This record gives sequence, structure tokens and C-alpha cells, in this order.
Amino acid sequence: MSAPRPHPALPVRTREALEFLSLYHHETGLPGLRERQAEVYRTGGVTLGAAELTHGARVAWRNSTRCVGRLPWMTLDVRDLRHVTNPEEVFTHLLAHLREGFNGGRVLPTMSVFGPGVRVHNDQLIRYAGYRQPDGSVIGDPRNVALTDHLRRLGWAGGPGTRFDVLPLAIEGEGRVALFDLPADAVQEVVITHPTCPEIGALGLRWHALPVISNMTLEVAGQSFPCAPFNGWYLQTEIAARNLADRDRYDALPAVAAALGLDTTSRRSLWQDQALLELNVAVLDSFDRAGVRIADHHGVTAQFVHFEAQERRAGREVRGRWSWLIPPMSPATTPVWHRAYDDTEERPNFTVQAPAWQEARPGVCPFHS
Repeated sequence: MSAPRPHPALPVRTREALEFLSLYHHETGLPGLRERQAEVYRTGGVTLGAAELTHGARVAWRNSTRCVGRLPWMTLDVRDLRHVTNPEEVFTHLLAHLREGFNGGRVLPTMSVFGPGVRVHNDQLIRYAGYRQPDGSVIGDPRNVALTDHLRRLGWAGGPGTRFDVLPLAIEGEGRVALFDLPADAVQEVVITHPTCPEIGALGLRWHALPVISNMTLEVAGQSFPCAPFNGWYLQTEIAARNLADRDRYDALPAVAAALGLDTTSRRSLWQDQALLELNVAVLDSFDRAGVRIADHHGVTAQFVHFEAQERRAGREVRGRWSWLIPPMSPATTPVWHRAYDDTEERPNFTVQAPAWQEARPGVCPFHS
């Protein structure tokens, strides 16, 4: 049974606050709804308590139409840091997030919610640089060329120039932007090897162990939290079928095929499919050997079906964007392939921010720290 909705003629901020409080008290069974509703009608909004913020963040994950890994939504650890706005303090807490979220490889779903005016310019806390060369080629991750250029304009001198240079964080707060280099112990990486083909290990591939999304605004109860970095754990296809394999990313399939000794002279040999499969095998095996939690596309889609059943028992409809729920590898072998979903977005939720370098940023003075 869903909670009742307030009158649509109310201002959006007020209506969303009332909707969330009704949902919160309905789902938790806690008393005090009338008092909280009276506060909203009196002030037009609500100041969320820590427990309310935590539930709102968890429901935002539950409502995320593009996420296939929503089953453990209730386990999200929310770090309420709304009192923190100083860039140096934000960085300290982000380091704690990286270390605690990694948890020695037993990755914990974690979110850190910071105060007003705080923003991380990086779209993830850990990103590899992309260095555009004079001939138009890129050393590193082509996805991050614009971010790399932005950080250089802010004062970063650049890294060693390898394919896997970790970018500094650009943290905005209190009217300024500061750059911070991530220490090695905060960036856990997995070297990619293959259980039966050592030539794949010789390619020098690697990937960081913890995906912390930092370019999405948390929307709860009519309030926006632009700095709310959060992590789960990787799905192997994110790394092996997209990050390392996409032609506009690391484009590793030709090198993997060569390492496997495949015939690449004809597409009909299906060398791309074979190379893609073995790269996925390599990523899963490498993370397992390193003791780092990672999901596979068969397991996570089976869990999503369980999540659907769980939500159905709770009287809630599962919304989803099918093109994001199916994996980029062997989607027809997974249980979500033949299903259809309503992709209407509901609040609480997350909204993607435009890159900082595409916005006018008046009154912000960058400096390197």
C-alpha cells in the first residue's frame, strides 16, 4: 500500500516534503507524522533529521531506474556530513569514505552527504586521466579528456603520463575550488590477469576497485544535495565490456584478441565476441584473486528479479530503464531480457549534474592545494 499524496496545487518543494514525510512514516511505522506535516505547512519545507535523510537516500537508490543492483538498498550506510562545507574537511571525509567503503575488499554501499555549496567536479572520485596528443590520439581514458583539461586549468601539472594516472579531486566549497591528490592507500586497484592466458596479463590492464559516483544530486523531500558521493560495488561488465572494451575508451579488444591468438581478419570469426568473453573472465578472476567484491551479470540480474518480488510483496511497483538493466554482454541469457518496465522517475532520486566546466561559475576562485 502506498502513502497518500498531498494536493497537487501546493508548491513543488512543499508537496515533495509532504510526500516524503508520508512515505517515511508509512514505511518505518514511526509516530509524529502530523507534527512534521504541520512544520511543512508552516514553513513550506522541512529540515530532515539524520534518520530521515538516511531513509531518503536509501529510497533514492531503490527508485534508481538505471540501476540493476538495487536489492541491498536497505544496507546503504549514509554519512550525514551536512555540517561540512570546507574543501579541506570535505577531502578528509572523502578519504574516509574511500577507505571505509572499500572495507578491505568487502565493499560496503556508502554515501556521504555534504553541506550547501559543496560540489566535487569529478564525476567519480577515482578517474584515470586522458591526455590528448598532438595527433588527436589519447593516452589514458578518452572519456576523461575534458575533465583532465579542466583540472589542468585549475592548476594541476599533470601526472607521469601513463594510461592509468589517477586524477586529483577538484572540490568546490565556501566560494573556492581546491585540488587534492589522492594518496595511494585510498586508491585500491586490481591488476587484470587471466587464469589461463598469461599474455593478457602482460597487456598492463588494471582498474580501480571502488566506483564512487560524485556527479549526481540527491533529491529528497524537496531538497537538493549536490555533493552526495555514493558507491556500491562493480559489475564486471562495467569494466570489461565497457570501460576497457569500448572503442572510445581503452579499446582493449584488439590487443586481447592478439594475446589469445585469434584470427581478426574477418568479423565472421567472432573474434570480438571471444575477446570480450575472455576479458570478462579476466576481470572476474582478477577481482576474485584480489579479494575484492564484484558482481557478475548473471548473478545481479537474478538478484534484480528477487528485488522485484520483494517490492511486489511490499506493494510497490519497480520502475526501470530496460536498456540500462540489461547487461552489455549476453543480455538474452539473463532473466530481465524478456521483461518490460515503466521508466517514470519518482522522488527521492538522483539527478545528473552538468559538468562544472560547461557552466558559468561566477565568484569561484580556483587554487591548487
